[in-house]
Amino acid sequence: MKQPLKLRPEDLYPTVEIESKRGRFDKLIAEYKNHFGKNSGENVRFFSVPGRTEISGNHTDHNCGKVLAASISLDIIAVAEPIDANKIVVKSEGFEENGVWLDNLDMVPEEKGSSEALIRGVAASFLKAGLKIGGFKAYTTSEILPGSGMSSSAAFEVMLGLILSHLYNDASVDPHKIAKISQKAENEYFGKPCGLLDQTACAAGGFIVIDFKEPASPLINKVSGGDWGAFGHDLCIINTGGSHGHMIDDYAAIRFEMEDVASFFGVNCLRQVSRKDIELNTNILRKQFGDRALLRALHFFEENERVEKLVHAVEHNDFDGFLKYINESKGSSFKYLQNIYSAVDVKHQPLAVALNAAEHALGGKGACRVHGGGFAGTVQAFVPNEMLKIFKFNLERIFGTGSCYVLSVREHGCTEVLLDSND
Repeated sequence: MKQPLKLRPEDLYPTVEIESKRGRFDKLIAEYKNHFGKNSGENVRFFSVPGRTEISGNHTDHNCGKVLAASISLDIIAVAEPIDANKIVVKSEGFEENGVWLDNLDMVPEEKGSSEALIRGVAASFLKAGLKIGGFKAYTTSEILPGSGMSSSAAFEVMLGLILSHLYNDASVDPHKIAKISQKAENEYFGKPCGLLDQTACAAGGFIVIDFKEPASPLINKVSGGDWGAFGHDLCIINTGGSHGHMIDDYAAIRFEMEDVASFFGVNCLRQVSRKDIELNTNILRKQFGDRALLRALHFFEENERVEKLVHAVEHNDFDGFLKYINESKGSSFKYLQNIYSAVDVKHQPLAVALNAAEHALGGKGACRVHGGGFAGTVQAFVPNEMLKIFKFNLERIFGTGSCYVLSVREHGCTEVLLDSND
């Protein structure tokens, strides 16, 4: 996964946004100096990590499946510099400062679910991988809202790895390796049993298909095409305002139930069995693991095949087929995967409300689906250009002004950013 180590804003952002993006970096360094002291900032460097959008492959990655994803134009940016103290200190805009001493990187159970856990986990994983670590202080600001389904936590993890790579490893750590380190930190230290999709999509850049058949070495290929703008559509992400941060148990249950079904056949993941195996043992599986586990396993096989169909549609400019498969993904997530709302909190179903509103606003055109982990967060929609204004109005009327993002694909993944002041 080779890509440029350093890029200018002109390489990362649309031309019409360059001035505002440069202003964002100016504000970043001002906030950095304001927080850490005016004497800070002599040896700073700037970094950017994009969020991601999942096109298809909803909850297939953690069972060695396939995913179609893309890096997006929204990103987390950071200013950082090395310090003599053996400590990583990170201040993220809108949050308390987080600090972790590097003298002891053993897991701290009380930190699970916190930013400190991610910092400690990334640093520990760097050491275990034979890489160098050291102290630094950083200030970050993000356009990727927590719980938005655009992978704010994955982007934050990748950012930590990116900074350690550039400050202490001569920018030599491959983005894929950073992604794997980030996933390990989230699994073991943060306590969320996620797959490798989010971190890889944030690190890689562009429109990619990822095959996790060999999870230690997933196959990552760029996909040509994917320009829905050429077919008169915009990609929208609707933020319903809910966070799935407190739904780790709901999220984890999907993976565990799929793996339970796989274990019946003596294997570790569903990719190692076939749908036919499931069909021939339906009654036994229902009795042993319950109907929901069975349905989630069936979703896995259907969604995995759907990724291949979508890649073919993209590469052959079959946009009608593309929209058809996106809508099929929506139905499968709702009926079989069952990650639209939490079974223990049926009073709150923002994703179901958003899907209903999006379907009504689209009037049979375009397509929509759940985006990301589910249970709360965001919905994805492909909206005809001529309907975008009224679509945004109808969705923002429910979820608030600014809740409907119009996104573009970013070709570059995690990178150091060269500004005039740090050329």
